[in-house]
Amino acid sequence: MNLSIVDAMVRELTLFAAVFLALGGADDFLIDLLFLCYCTDERHRRRGLSAESIDAGAHRFAVFVPAWDESPVIGAMLRAMLARWGTGSYRIYVGTYPNDPATIAVVGRVAAADPRVRLVIGPRPGPTTKADCLNALWAALERDQAAEGEAFTAIVLHDAEDVVHPQELAVYARWIDTHAAVQLPVTPLCQPGSRLVSGHYLDEFAQSHGATLLVRQMLGASLPLAGVGCAIRCDVLRQIARARGAPFDATSLTEDYELGLRLRAMGARSAFVRVPEAPGGAPVAVRAYFPATVQAAVRQKARWMAGIALAGWDRTGWGRCWDLGDHWMRMRDRRVALSMPVLAIAYAALLGWGLSLLCHWSLGVPSPVLDARLQEVVGFNLLLLAWRLVMRTALVTQLYGWREGRWAGPRMVVATYIALLAARRALWIYIRLLAGGPLRWDKTAHQFPGSLTDSSLATA
Repeated sequence: MNLSIVDAMVRELTLFAAVFLALGGADDFLIDLLFLCYCTDERHRRRGLSAESIDAGAHRFAVFVPAWDESPVIGAMLRAMLARWGTGSYRIYVGTYPNDPATIAVVGRVAAADPRVRLVIGPRPGPTTKADCLNALWAALERDQAAEGEAFTAIVLHDAEDVVHPQELAVYARWIDTHAAVQLPVTPLCQPGSRLVSGHYLDEFAQSHGATLLVRQMLGASLPLAGVGCAIRCDVLRQIARARGAPFDATSLTEDYELGLRLRAMGARSAFVRVPEAPGGAPVAVRAYFPATVQAAVRQKARWMAGIALAGWDRTGWGRCWDLGDHWMRMRDRRVALSMPVLAIAYAALLGWGLSLLCHWSLGVPSPVLDARLQEVVGFNLLLLAWRLVMRTALVTQLYGWREGRWAGPRMVVATYIALLAARRALWIYIRLLAGGPLRWDKTAHQFPGSLTDSSLATA
């Protein structure tokens, strides 16, 4: 074996990975600095006043819950929603499929017991896309409004496993008059027995919905919707429906993300609202269990990556010219297309260094030394990694307490491993779409935390 060739290859791999990791780390560091500036701005602190005194007012909401193969969870979810929201002015539309009799039966029993629940069976067998199911719910809503003569202010999106917050509708009512859409934070719950896999979602949403989206809003960039915990005004959705025939794009893998970008392109204002439920308390947020196994997490994240970073790039482009803040955020959304190969190369470089050191040791040849500039770049990356760990730990600790915060470091490694596997799957999904393959609702099996009490959910 020619050690000089091995050393040269490892050095080039290290240089490539180190430079691109430094660029990505500096990008994240700048977001953190802007977030710290946001936290010191009195205007934003005033916006985050307690939700205790907010009144839902005269607004009427239609809650859309698309449900394919959700019979194990949809009944408990609907009953919990009805109990938490009480006798407010809302109606729950649950979208099912004609070839899913188990889900239809469960929803039908809940609807028979409470007239606020409306069972909607779509015209096509499932699974179609989630957006297609939402369009069927929209058609049912329009029929009801025409028959009853009473309009809804906005629709609220939820998934079949969501744990809603009792003050959620009141927060929507406070902001929906002045905004086309209102998004609440999502704060995942950690599934028992899955501290690392399910738990890494706690860390990622603490970062994205605890800091990054606030910075995005501060910059005036487009606000992608999460598909749950968001309210969208009906008049805006009708405007979209008139333009393309339906409010939700049934050809999209991530219709919620694209809808947020479309609202901004229309000139409509959206708001990401992080309001404490009481002074000093947890935010009014949507809670849910996220995947507990590596395989399920990979499937879910692959769909997000394919829909946002790959197919979404083709579909949504870059927005308005010279809108630099929005371009920056869209670039960050799509950065995964490059960051995953860079991470793979970085791990290959680490393995290469290990192989090189082993060969030099076994042959009694002095080991290679990184040149000074490469050492500086590697040292810079280590500093950025340390900063990222500190920020991530702080955000998780603030939301979930120190017991979860101490897991932030180990879960960063797990998150990277899952992301690498998901990137590979996302690439194949994208290739199939380019080849004309069918769109399918590639959902994961869900669980509903029915044993949790209101108090435990508030502090989870």
